[in-house]
Amino acid sequence: MTDSTKRPASTLILLGATGDLSQRMLIPSLFGLHAEGLLPPGFRLVGAARRSMSDAEFRDFARAAVTKYLPRDRQNENKLNQFLEALHYHNVDLGDPACFEPVRVLLGEAAQKPMGVFLSIAPSLFVNAVTALKQAGMAGATVRVALEKPLGEDLASSRVINDTIASLFPEDRTFRIDHYLGKETVQNLLVLRFGNILFEKLWNAQYIDHVDITVAETVGLEGRTAYFDGAGTLRDMVQNHMLQLLALVAMEPPGQFDSGAVRDEKVKVLRALRKLTPETVKTHTVVGQYGPGAIGNARVQGYAEDLGKPSGVDTFVAIKAHIDNWRWQGVPFYLRTGKRLPARKTEVAIQFKPVPHSMFATRGGKLDANRLRLRLQPEEDVRLSMMAKVPGLDREGMRLEEVALDLSLANAFGSHRRRIAYERLLLDFVEGDSTLFVRRDEVEAQWSWIDTINGGWAKAGIKPQVYDAGSWGPDTDFGNKEQNGDWHD
Repeated sequence: MTDSTKRPASTLILLGATGDLSQRMLIPSLFGLHAEGLLPPGFRLVGAARRSMSDAEFRDFARAAVTKYLPRDRQNENKLNQFLEALHYHNVDLGDPACFEPVRVLLGEAAQKPMGVFLSIAPSLFVNAVTALKQAGMAGATVRVALEKPLGEDLASSRVINDTIASLFPEDRTFRIDHYLGKETVQNLLVLRFGNILFEKLWNAQYIDHVDITVAETVGLEGRTAYFDGAGTLRDMVQNHMLQLLALVAMEPPGQFDSGAVRDEKVKVLRALRKLTPETVKTHTVVGQYGPGAIGNARVQGYAEDLGKPSGVDTFVAIKAHIDNWRWQGVPFYLRTGKRLPARKTEVAIQFKPVPHSMFATRGGKLDANRLRLRLQPEEDVRLSMMAKVPGLDREGMRLEEVALDLSLANAFGSHRRRIAYERLLLDFVEGDSTLFVRRDEVEAQWSWIDTINGGWAKAGIKPQVYDAGSWGPDTDFGNKEQNGDWHD
């Protein structure tokens, strides 16, 4: 890492500044950091997008975003006014290679100081954006760039994007974002494993039966029609968020908590994923698309009705994955994600093996295997199920019951401020810390595995099965033999 990448960026250019992500997450997160004095002195935010807008109009836009999306107890009118004074806006058309020239003029000498450029735009525009930055003299050694996912639609297109970015921004100045990595529970997964001897000693094929990773959404298209129908759930959710969670669960202990060591171990896991074939996709995957149904008490349309035309895109994917290495040989990892499911939930569940012999069976005691759940949303918590004896004299047999040891992060750390995941990632980007960002070889290992699934579906002629909105996906016995169907509990 060069000296310039270690220095905080005093200017952040937010390309796509009027978009939904900027409004809901990025601008509120930046204000939250400003309000606590975490941004560098003299920090300046330059918004850029296709929409014509004055500085004053952009500041009104930012004020509305903070007011609507940041919790009320974190809002402060005086600090918000200070923050807004540091905001500027420029209309840019990425079809014009000279579109950043006015931004460079605005920045003046600041353009030669450490600066971050956040590309909250469609990946198809990344090449245009970095080319325009170069033409304006804004791609030098003091500039770092952040890229929102997805990076391509397959391995080949991902390499084209990465090659273009790398021609101007070397790896130590390229920050690929997966916002799940900014969540507290995701980082607590590392602490749970590598900060407590209790779990790490059991974290292997000898003691773990299987692992469930679930990302369930109740929403449908939610204004993402053009992007989602071209991507589908496998590319939108599995390729990035879910494989990053899998890598964190399965990785070997890094020597230290820094960007190189952590990402080295993650990429080893991703490269060890067993490739699926046109034959194994038939038995190891389920693909679906939601039809009409009900979410709660509300009737909702099917995907084709939401889209306005028939489509073969996947809105539900379940995969039985294996990692071919010493630690995880024989342990299935169940990845499941879908839209229009009954509940919004993201969690990792570690199912341990049962004890080898139950001494309580002859007394009527029934044992269930221990299960560790790490929930990321809607609430962040950690729960470990344990067996305990139900109080009583046991004259008609011993009764055993599962009880939970709960660690609610909201309760355990009630005095600590809960943050938007993007706050941590934006601060790390401004400061040049890439530990929680995704390296190129990780992205390409993820795409390499995903491509075998897409290719297998195509060769095997597999199409999405229709499932009712409000159900847990297509009616299938997939995984039930190993899990008793409890993945959605």
